[in-house]
Amino acid sequence: MQGYVHSFESFGTVDGPGIRFVVFLSGCPLRCKYCHNPDTQVQGGQTFEAAEVAARALKYKSYFTGGGGVTVSGGEPLMQTDFVTELFTILKSKGIHTALDTSGCLFDERKEGIAEAYEKLLSVTDLVLLDIKHIDETAHGRLTGQSNKNTLAFARFLSKRKIKTWIRHVLVPGYTDDDDALKRLRAFIDTLEAVERVEVLPYHTMGEVKYEKLGREYPLKGVLPPTEERVENAKRILEKLSK
Repeated sequence: MQGYVHSFESFGTVDGPGIRFVVFLSGCPLRCKYCHNPDTQVQGGQTFEAAEVAARALKYKSYFTGGGGVTVSGGEPLMQTDFVTELFTILKSKGIHTALDTSGCLFDERKEGIAEAYEKLLSVTDLVLLDIKHIDETAHGRLTGQSNKNTLAFARFLSKRKIKTWIRHVLVPGYTDDDDALKRLRAFIDTLEAVERVEVLPYHTMGEVKYEKLGREYPLKGVLPPTEERVENAKRILEKLSK
């Protein structure tokens, strides 16, 4: 099974527990205004066999401390579900912790074979990092170009199967930092089982230079990162931290 790979990170520390080897796949159906990897949106680039990627990751096995392992991110890895399933199957046979970083935007149980394919993938997935971009469907559409129905359905799918999940939310001033929306998101999270952690990820502008290199206008030009006060406010709501 071949997959389209954008890049690798040998010593990742922010995409799951411990030290991790991170595989960034190419291709994503969303067009998030704050995307800091616009170069991963179009599927293409290098192709690798799943066994090749596994062999590359296993070279770093001795560094997977603190519960580390391999994370597959993107782009959107669920565009290549079969490839990720094969890769994770190999890694699990070697005792490697596997994490899937996804928005869940492609999960649609109405499509034939989707549930079965995802069941197979989750059987070799130790942790899902689920990015819920906005709890409001209209606001989600303005932010990403698509509805959030599939993302929320995937969250419930994970919950029913008690798959260990970390919820992630990017905090963008004027877009995703409204207190009411944050409280609604927390209320939704409270309906889920097996959510081990909620992470607030402050928006940053490091992706702006990539848009320039691609000859594209940066969608959030002029939008500054959130203040420390707003980040702490979001953490109090979403992570339920004490004041």
